[in-house]
Amino acid sequence: MPTIVSRGPHQFQARVRVRGQPPVSKTFTMRADAEKWARQIQAELERGTYLPRRTAEVTTIADLAKTFEEEFAPHHYRGSAWKFKLTRLREKLGSYSLASLTPRVVSSYRDRRLAEADSRYSNQVEAPRVSPATVKSELDLLSKLIGYAQKELGIALPNGNPVLGVRKPRSSNGRERRLSAIERVRLLEECERSRNPWLRPAVELALETAMRQGELLSLRWEHVDLRSGVAILPTTKNGDARAVPLTGAAIRALKGLPRSINGAVLPTQRMTLYKAFVGAAERAGCANLTFHDLRHEALSTLAELGDLNVLELAAVSGHRSLQVLKRYTHLQAGKLAQRIDAARRKFEAG
Repeated sequence: MPTIVSRGPHQFQARVRVRGQPPVSKTFTMRADAEKWARQIQAELERGTYLPRRTAEVTTIADLAKTFEEEFAPHHYRGSAWKFKLTRLREKLGSYSLASLTPRVVSSYRDRRLAEADSRYSNQVEAPRVSPATVKSELDLLSKLIGYAQKELGIALPNGNPVLGVRKPRSSNGRERRLSAIERVRLLEECERSRNPWLRPAVELALETAMRQGELLSLRWEHVDLRSGVAILPTTKNGDARAVPLTGAAIRALKGLPRSINGAVLPTQRMTLYKAFVGAAERAGCANLTFHDLRHEALSTLAELGDLNVLELAAVSGHRSLQVLKRYTHLQAGKLAQRIDAARRKFEAG
C-alpha cells in the first residue's frame, strides 16, 4: 500500500512499494495530490507498465537541444538549415520539460508559428507569414529531438512522442517559378555587381547542378573532381551521399573560384548569401524569386531536354521518391511527343 509521510509544512512525500519493483517516491505540497499520484503509480507498478518520469521531468527542451546540437547533429547533418530550426524550437519551447510537452503544447506552437511574420524580411508589417512547409519542418525536427531523447539517451516518456499526435501543416503545391531568358541574364549581372564575391558562382552552380543552397555551402574542394566532372555530397538533406554531375558551365564556374583556406568551395554564411541574393533579385526585377527556385529552374531545364528519364533526373536531384518529380514529367512528355512526330514523319517520308 502507498504511504504518505509529512515532511514539514506543505510537504507530503508519497512512497510506493510493490514486491519485485524498486520503491518510488515523490514529494507534493498537497496531501490529496500525493495520494492521487501514489494510487496511479501503484497501479502501473502492479501492471508492469510503470516508466520512471524523473529524467523527463527535469530535462528541458533547451537541455535536450544542447545535447543534440553537440553530440548528434555534427555526425548526421551538414549545412546550417537545421540550426535555424533548432534555434526557433529553443526560443519557443526551451523552458518546457519533456514530461510537460503535450500534444496541446505542440499544436499551440504550430498555430502561433503559422501566424507569425517571416523573420527574414526587414519589414515585419508587410512580411508574409511563416510558411506551412517551414512549420512542418520545425515539427519534424522536434519529433527527431524527442526520438533522440528516447532512443539515444534512454529517457522514458510515459505518454510517448507528443508530436506524433499533432496534425502537421500541409505544404502548398510546389512552386512553379521559372526564370525567363531576360531575367536570367539580369540576375547574373546583378549577382556580379554584388559586394558578395561568392553570390554569382553560387547562383551559376545552382542553375547548373540543381544543388540546394545548403548543399552548395557544405561542398568542399576535397569532394570536387574537375577532371571527371563530379562533385560528391557526403551527406544531403535526405541523409544519403550523392554524386552530382558537373556540366561544362559548372566546371568553368568552379575553376574561376579562389581556393579558401578552410576548404569550403563557397566560404560564406547562409544568411549572408541569402540577403545578397534577395538584393540582387530585387535589382534585377525578378519578383517573387527565391534561391530554391534556382533548383526548380535547373531541374525543369534538364527535363525539357527530353534526353533524361525520371530515374536519371532523380539521380541529379537527389529525390528519394519519384513521386516528387511528377511535375517535371509533363515537360519530358512534351519533348517525347515531338520526337514521336519527327520519327513518324521520317518513316512516312522514307
